[in-house]
Formats: sequence, structure tokens, C-alpha cells
Amino acid sequence: MNIVHRDIKPENIMLENEENLRIQVIDFGSSSTLEPKERLTDIKGTLMYMAPEVYNMDTGKKADVWSIGIITFMLVTGNYPFSHAKSNQELRELVTKSSIKSLISK
Repeated sequence: MNIVHRDIKPENIMLENEENLRIQVIDFGSSSTLEPKERLTDIKGTLMYMAPEVYNMDTGKKADVWSIGIITFMLVTGNYPFSHAKSNQELRELVTKSSIKSLISK
């Protein structure tokens, strides 16, 4: 459907049916539609779940995948992968300079 949500976070994921594990994503206030090779050039979303490319103002569908990855990491480990960041600036630096490999080793 060419929609980029731009604010995937636990508060925007609802469990509709526990039996069938049907989930729904809500709050499309920050979302945008775009063509496959198009990029968004503004920063929207929640800092904790924001993909590195959002900081570089080059957002595409992969930014939502990053956010889902952060949530999955938290579900598996019980921890936020960048919890050692002491400020928003440090969090931004960690996210833009880190790789998945370095996250797993922490």
C-alpha cells in the first residue's frame, strides 16, 4: 500500500485478538505514502524507535522495519538496545554509528 508509518512503537501496536494473535497498528498521524524509490526528508517519530536514516532525512519503508526490530529486541531480551545512552544526543550518535552486530555484543 506504499505507506510508511514512521512511528512504530509499542503504544501503537494493539492486540486485537489474543486467541489468533491478531495485531493492529494504530495512530497513522505521522504516516506518509510514497513510491518504492521515493524518500521522505523530514524527521517524524519517537526517538527511541527511530531508524538511523531518519536522522539523515532519508526515510523509506525500512525505517518501520528498524522500529519493529527494536521492539523485537526488547521482547526477546527485556532491554532497550541503547539503554546506556544518557541523553538524546548520545542516543542519536549511538544509533547512527551502531550496527546490529555491535548491539548484540552489548
